[in-house]
Amino acid sequence: MSDSDDTNVDLKAALEERYLAYALSTIMHRALPDVRDGMKPVHRRLLFAMRQLRLDPGQAFKKSARVVGDVIGKYHPHGDTAVYDALVRLAQDFAVRYPLVDGQGNFGTVDGDSAAAMRYTEARMTDVARLLLDGLDEDAVDFRDTYDGSEREPVVLPGGFPNLLANGASGIAVGMATNVPPHNAAEIAEAALHLIKHPNARLETIFDPDNGPIRGPDFPTGGVIVESASSMAEAYRTGRGGFRTRARWEIEDLGRGTWQIVVTEIPYQVTKSRLIERIAELLDQKKLPLLADVRDESAEDIRVVLEPRSKTVDAALLMESLFRVTDLETRIPLNMNVLMGGQVPRVVGLIEVIRAWLDHLKEVAVRRAQHRLEKVVHRLEVLDGFLVVYLDLDRVIQIIRYEDDPKAELMKVFELTEVQAEAILNMRLRSLRRLEEMEIRKEHERLTAERAELEALLGSEDKQWQKVASSVREVRKLFGLDTKLGHRRTSFADAPSTISADIVAEAMIEREPITVVLSQKGWIRALRGHTDDFEKLAFRQDDQMGHWFHAQTTDKLLILTTDGRVYTLGADKLPGGRGHGEPLRLILELSGGVEISAMFVYEAGSQWLIASQMGRGFIVGADDLIGTTKRGRAVMSPADSDVAMLIVRADGDHVAVIGENRKLVVFPIEQVPTLARGRGVRLQRYKDGGLSDIKTFKAAEGLTWRDKSGREHRRSMDDLADWRGERASAGRMAPQGMPRTNKFN
Repeated sequence: MSDSDDTNVDLKAALEERYLAYALSTIMHRALPDVRDGMKPVHRRLLFAMRQLRLDPGQAFKKSARVVGDVIGKYHPHGDTAVYDALVRLAQDFAVRYPLVDGQGNFGTVDGDSAAAMRYTEARMTDVARLLLDGLDEDAVDFRDTYDGSEREPVVLPGGFPNLLANGASGIAVGMATNVPPHNAAEIAEAALHLIKHPNARLETIFDPDNGPIRGPDFPTGGVIVESASSMAEAYRTGRGGFRTRARWEIEDLGRGTWQIVVTEIPYQVTKSRLIERIAELLDQKKLPLLADVRDESAEDIRVVLEPRSKTVDAALLMESLFRVTDLETRIPLNMNVLMGGQVPRVVGLIEVIRAWLDHLKEVAVRRAQHRLEKVVHRLEVLDGFLVVYLDLDRVIQIIRYEDDPKAELMKVFELTEVQAEAILNMRLRSLRRLEEMEIRKEHERLTAERAELEALLGSEDKQWQKVASSVREVRKLFGLDTKLGHRRTSFADAPSTISADIVAEAMIEREPITVVLSQKGWIRALRGHTDDFEKLAFRQDDQMGHWFHAQTTDKLLILTTDGRVYTLGADKLPGGRGHGEPLRLILELSGGVEISAMFVYEAGSQWLIASQMGRGFIVGADDLIGTTKRGRAVMSPADSDVAMLIVRADGDHVAVIGENRKLVVFPIEQVPTLARGRGVRLQRYKDGGLSDIKTFKAAEGLTWRDKSGREHRRSMDDLADWRGERASAGRMAPQGMPRTNKFN
């Protein structure tokens, strides 16, 4: 290095130091709310600036630009847009449960429309804001210098309203975030009173969705919470969780059996216009087959009309399909990461949040009492001086008129303090009358009694908590459940359990007939409609028709592979029939060496007989074949040299098995066990070769097969007497007419 002032700096240490400073600034001075007043600095500064402008409830409005100007000029050195956005949100009754700002003009809508520019709107505080600021002039909280040292601002507000829980909070800091949904103020007050009376109360006595005091979140836009009570309790215990919330809806009868659904409340923080756009998009994409149309008929109240495809549609099923794919159902997160004591960010539970608020109220009550006591003591000192001089007013007047230093003479003659002497000298002449002395004595008696009360309050913790309880009861009264602002808007319900996820998923698919075609080399496609005319159907080079069957787009297809796994595939997911389709093994993500053995349509409650090439098999229910993952479901476990080969409907009372050696055996199906998975039992014994085909049939109808000419052959049980035997026997050569392919169909 040269002899200049340059020095070596470790880049890593310098970056860490600067980034840590930035992170702490973001956490403490921007993103996370204080647990005591539930506010971030920008909100606190907004209310303080409005108070300095005397924008109290009932006073005249002032332009929002005036408020924003004072905030950014005196307290908050950030952009005016961010500050105005914060002001707007505090005035929106659909964004905050208890608005802190009373706005006049266009402050935005639930449709997502922006507020008018700040030069056009006006604002003043609400009664809720007044409660939060009450006591600010009584030394209730500490003040600090503003960013430029020219002003003073409160570190925290007195917080006479439970703002953190009542209005909620959200923010993203560095490495942490917070999300607190709004709650009902009357319920919070009730829970706080319970905690004052029972400081060691458990969560079960504070939170109860049925009886309260706190039942759960209470959103400004209403809605229905369908989260389980146990899940909500765990969220409140740990401070982390979420609340599944749905729109409120009702069926509106239109007469003659027709009806429509009307949505009257949407979940919190959902933009109505975007919600309707999303439903319209899904309608265009034919992903909502039960819905015919959506209309927005909202005025002041929300009214979104959903028109069903037909009057036979199940309304609950229609709504379940919409809840699954739209914001008619959302999950409101809970992450109570707050600043404890204004210093330490921490995730806390519900009881700790309420207790922190109560502790703050107690500290505020003590500081206000101390401040008032100092005022009372000072006034009593002055009144004592007044009462002394009233005994000899003529002497007082003489001293004031003729003495060079009347203050010192008064103090000497009447044994007064400097404060008393100064007050007497500042007294107006018109106060020197007998009636005024009587008023002074009354005031003295009243203040003496008040001083005793204040000293008792400061000397007794019980009396301090009584004072806190009194202010909490005032909150409960102002925002009671029977008031317009305080009544509970969000209700609770159990999510419908009678409608399965499969039924809802099926309801979201347009039901259309299709023909599934699988080529010999495993390329699959779905042709529109039910058809058996494949003359014009093209295949890839060296490929041809494998097998086909009719299905519906709402069907589930089950695919058996040679390794014994069964895969589930929605028929609506199949490629269209215009091209050659797609390789099924790529759609299923099959591993190398595994081939497709069979494919069929799932039918709930049906039974199937699965068999391997070496002649082992068992009966399995269709519900045990359904897989929920892309890896499929392991059903059969064939031996190393064996493969899963066939699966057929097990709806008969007898089984016919034919091997590659052309030997046939028929036995009762009851000899085959029913398993959920396994290797199975031996169905037919072979010296060489293996299984060729298998079929179940009813004895009363006999065994049928078709030859290569398509003619049907039928054999009764009497005709099959020579081939009837026990399971695992070798059987006898097939009867005349059996195709040389050794296949029944």
